[in-house]
Amino acid sequence: MINVKVLEIFKKAEEDTNEKGKKAVDLKELEIYSGMRVVVETPDGDMLFIGDLRDPYGGTAKLCQCSGGEGIWDRERVHGAKQMHVRLRGYNNHKRKAVLMEGIITPGHHHIWQIEKLTVIKVENERTFHRLNTDINAVIAAAEGENGEERHCRLLNISAGGANISSEYRYHKGDTFLLKVKLLEKESEAVLYCEVLRVAEKGSSRFEYGCRFLELAKADEERMARGISDLELKEKEKGI
Repeated sequence: MINVKVLEIFKKAEEDTNEKGKKAVDLKELEIYSGMRVVVETPDGDMLFIGDLRDPYGGTAKLCQCSGGEGIWDRERVHGAKQMHVRLRGYNNHKRKAVLMEGIITPGHHHIWQIEKLTVIKVENERTFHRLNTDINAVIAAAEGENGEERHCRLLNISAGGANISSEYRYHKGDTFLLKVKLLEKESEAVLYCEVLRVAEKGSSRFEYGCRFLELAKADEERMARGISDLELKEKEKGI
């Protein structure tokens, strides 16, 4: 005869395990929120576009496209696809954590996409955005309300979340400034509000700075996103 108390112990253990599993899932889901900016990529890492995640709940969400990326999307291997498995890279601005997700997107009207089977795969303390090497001229200007001359620098690489720059001028972790850069000749200059996260000395008179973007104006953010997408497409075409 099975002891009732033993059965109760097993049942309690099972409930605790299920509850822990549920909490683990809930904690991951809490890392995403409506309005989170995400980079949408193919499983192979090709950037499709950048958008805003809207109303994530129970594995579904809407995605409002805010950048280009049509050049990659319209390639023959994905042209005409009704659904597509994608990878999404987001950044939780409140906790400063990168969030890697995956799901299936379906195109809709007015650049609104439906996401199904949205799953949080990984949460990291560092950004996991794909970085595009650039090495082009840029300018550092004082943030609004601060005095100072504009200083030339080199934009070494850039992503949807931040950039690495090289300069002969000294900055410190936590400093903020405006980064002015033209990613493509056909595009107007973007003005990106940056915060220095990392500092590396390169010799006696050269520094490299890892920066993240803060509070970008919508127009500058979209211009920057289009520029990154076009640059990435050009680089891929060179390799073909």
